[in-house]
Amino acid sequence: MGETVSFQPESTAQTDLQQHMRLIEALLFAATEPLDEATLATRLPEGADIGAAIGALQADYATRGVNLVRLGGRWAFRTADDLAWILSRDAYETRKLSRAAMETLAIIAYHQPVTRAEIEDIRSVSISKGTLDVLLETGWVRLRGRRRAPGRPVTYGTTPAFLEHFGLDGVGDLPGLDELKGAGLLDGRLPPGFSVPMPNDDSALTPDEDPLETTDLSFAFPEPEPEHEG
Repeated sequence: MGETVSFQPESTAQTDLQQHMRLIEALLFAATEPLDEATLATRLPEGADIGAAIGALQADYATRGVNLVRLGGRWAFRTADDLAWILSRDAYETRKLSRAAMETLAIIAYHQPVTRAEIEDIRSVSISKGTLDVLLETGWVRLRGRRRAPGRPVTYGTTPAFLEHFGLDGVGDLPGLDELKGAGLLDGRLPPGFSVPMPNDDSALTPDEDPLETTDLSFAFPEPEPEHEG
């Protein structure tokens, strides 16, 4: 005899999907930070199709004042891009990053894992302890490990908070060379062979990195030095 195959009635499946959408909607609105699919799955009925529910919910919110977006591999509701200007009057910046800090942040994002000496080599100017301290305080940069090189310098990388703040799902979404040129952020007369590296923020240590030790959190930086901007 042939194997009996049972099918779930379409109306029941649709009802389940709508209920799962409502549960995910409630969880995301109540959450204080973006949630990943694994976390959402623990709060939904066993066997729920998380991907289908999120996809349907994202489509449902696509034309609303808030959209469902993925940030650093996690999901959250955010104001629609075309309405951001309405809220800008209520927004304020508690601390504006200096040019040195912004350049350092960009270098870390594109070149991570990277050491302070490597950052200085790329910028062709020394950076102060304070610049890196500010980036660590924002929560956008973290200590990754120590380079297996003389002096065992600390390596830096970006965090999920960096992705969330700049609306990125991953560092791979950072603009490439053509996009940077188009936005006027790079001079069109670049030297031959100039390229923008493909960023990678894999949390796993690279072969030339050692894990951090407890004391590294307190003694990660050398003594402060004056910053020299060219």
